[in-house]
Amino acid sequence: MDIQVNGESQTLQDGLTVTDLLQQLDIRTEKVAVELNLKILDRDEFSTSILRHGDTIEILSFIGGGAGIPITKAHRIGSSTLNTGLNIRL
Repeated sequence: MDIQVNGESQTLQDGLTVTDLLQQLDIRTEKVAVELNLKILDRDEFSTSILRHGDTIEILSFIGGGAGIPITKAHRIGSSTLNTGLNIRL
């Protein structure tokens, strides 16, 4: 099946779940938010959400760190933009 992952085409075997995809991409499930076809999934839905041909998935990773410098980033989620920011002080 063909799906879009963060805007890039991916060809995957049929029947994979979101959890399977994250494992294949070596992404830890506790550090991400996932949007499947414009719906933000609860973490407990990852293992029951079966991917299908034509699906669009966006994966957002949460990363902390820095030395008191504010960091902002715009993430594209479907037709929306999510602005996130961190201000970490050591």
